[in-house]
Amino acid sequence: MRLRAAAALGATALLGGCAVGPDYRLPATPVTTQYKELGAWKPGEPADGLGRGAWWRIFDDDTLDGLEVQIEVSNQNVKAALAAYDQARALVDQAKAGFWPTVSASLSRTRSSASAIVATDTTNGARGSTTNRVVTTTTNGTTAGVSANWSLDVWGQIRRTVESDRASAQASGAALAAARLSAQADLATDYFELRAQDQLLQLLDDTVKAQQASLKITQSRYHYGVAAKADVVSAEAQLLASQAQQINAKVQRGILEHAIAVLVGKPPSEFALAPAPIRSDVPVVPPGLPSELLERRPDIAEAERKVAAANAQIGVATAAYFPSLTLSGSDAYDGGPLGTLFRVPNRVWSFGPTLTDTLIDFGARRAEVAQARAAYESSVASYRQTVLAGLQQVEDEIVTLKVLEEQSAVEEEAVKVSKQAEALTLNQYKAGTVPYSSVIAAQTTTLSSEQNALSVLSDRLQASVALVEALGGGWSSASLD
Repeated sequence: MRLRAAAALGATALLGGCAVGPDYRLPATPVTTQYKELGAWKPGEPADGLGRGAWWRIFDDDTLDGLEVQIEVSNQNVKAALAAYDQARALVDQAKAGFWPTVSASLSRTRSSASAIVATDTTNGARGSTTNRVVTTTTNGTTAGVSANWSLDVWGQIRRTVESDRASAQASGAALAAARLSAQADLATDYFELRAQDQLLQLLDDTVKAQQASLKITQSRYHYGVAAKADVVSAEAQLLASQAQQINAKVQRGILEHAIAVLVGKPPSEFALAPAPIRSDVPVVPPGLPSELLERRPDIAEAERKVAAANAQIGVATAAYFPSLTLSGSDAYDGGPLGTLFRVPNRVWSFGPTLTDTLIDFGARRAEVAQARAAYESSVASYRQTVLAGLQQVEDEIVTLKVLEEQSAVEEEAVKVSKQAEALTLNQYKAGTVPYSSVIAAQTTTLSSEQNALSVLSDRLQASVALVEALGGGWSSASLD
């Protein structure tokens, strides 16, 4: 009956209590209705690329798909973020335990000794004498019992703590998503850079073959006396320069391959990617509305959840102004031998509430509340800055893709024209109407145009990845527990 009454009293206090401190409201953010740089730009298909979570599939590359799935299980940064998330969730469970009483049991066995001086009469006469002697008594004692303490959350301190820890755990969940997205985007960026190096190596291979053919033509013309020795030397110098560039391109490819190995959690010595051509088209997803970034970017969600956690901490600090109510009770048996311990005469119990309040703290509580409010204002500013940075990143990638798309068309036309000029110049050299220096100039222009076109294509693919990352990669804050 006493336990039932205590539970009823505690439930009444919990239900009747109020959580002090401000209730959370989402801070206003400087979000516009549309993107400035979007304009008449029409993104490529598929338009639903961000709705599936595995956003890298819009590039339709099986090798990239196989690499991306290893991020979740092998990337060490993602594993660290996952461990931090698990730690934050454990803190929520720890805070929730404060809603309930703490029950403990004890069993002790003691052996004690006490000494006393006893006076003894040694004669029977009227003027008898006494003798003092020390008497030692040894006793055995056993105590067993159960005690409970229940701090009632009358003013909502525990509730605000749980609220804060839950928001912090959600922020850790968003940080995990951000770490995962960052690793996925880095992998895709490095992958397309590596494929650009593969394409560059193929381009240089073709260039070296073409220049070797030109060298043979020059040597033949020199052999028959229709070309100068300088033409042969110039052709050899040009070929050696291209071969040196061909060797140097392998360095950057190796560095990118090592970076990809680390991203997927493998030693570089145990990882290799076979050469393959780079894709020629650039799929780009539509950016949607600026307001959607608040739900689609994990870093923005993380910052917003930190605001909620800081807001709840104001309530935790404010609750210190009010008295705390604790229900305490114990039921124990204190007696001699264990066999006779559990008897009614040996039973000792107690139960009662304790109300405590701080009378003078010389401004400590006021300072804690001020600190909590300042931390809240700081988190609000960080949240708004994160939103602005997200908007900027999307605008940057949109304008980058727009300009690179226009530049790509010009570069492709430049490659086409330079190849025609090279062919015409080589024919004119064979006919003896132009010097070999004209052939060198034409071949150099062609190689430069092809390299520029390849660089623009690589930049477009990387900008497409960056736009997907800026849009949150198909992630949604609704996935937060």
